[in-house]
Amino acid sequence: MTGALTPERILDAAEEVLRRFGPAKTTVVDVARTLEVSHGAVYRHFASKAALREAVAERWLLRLREPLRPVVTEDAPAVSRIRRWLWQLFTSERALAGQDPELFATYHRAVVRSDKVQSEHLEILAGMLVEIIADGVRRGELDVACPAETAWAVLSATDRFHNPVHVAEWDDPGIERRFEALWTLLRWGLDKPDRDRVGVGDGS
Repeated sequence: MTGALTPERILDAAEEVLRRFGPAKTTVVDVARTLEVSHGAVYRHFASKAALREAVAERWLLRLREPLRPVVTEDAPAVSRIRRWLWQLFTSERALAGQDPELFATYHRAVVRSDKVQSEHLEILAGMLVEIIADGVRRGELDVACPAETAWAVLSATDRFHNPVHVAEWDDPGIERRFEALWTLLRWGLDKPDRDRVGVGDGS
């Protein structure tokens, strides 16, 4: 081995091994062998196989989230940003699931075995949505009392399009149509109410 053994080098090796053997068959010994070190050296950075698997999943999710940030900060109407953000999240995760199935399976496995990875991921996603929604309120585009509650409601409503437990549905021919149908409902709820609209504000 050349160079210091760092968490990043271990994660690089773990990804390589996971792609070769898959999450079910990959062991810490396999990772150590790739790095030409003892498995004890790996354990000094990651206390267990589960900790290593979670770290791989977290780094995978970081790659997934990176393209979402520009949507949050762009100068555009909040509702259109929310729609693009949701679509980007769905299509990016679907693409990564197809292009890098072993790492996606590692992420899925981490979610199934421990909710830590998924809960932290959702907290970050909700934070992005809060930024967009709060900006929409400041611009006078949205009439939302609590951006945080609204962000979590949007995430919960769209769970089918970003939770890995639904991966088998993502290639369904009708999935995009269902996304658009759900978005129509969400947009109706997010748009600033028109007080002249029939049935709004008149008790009906």
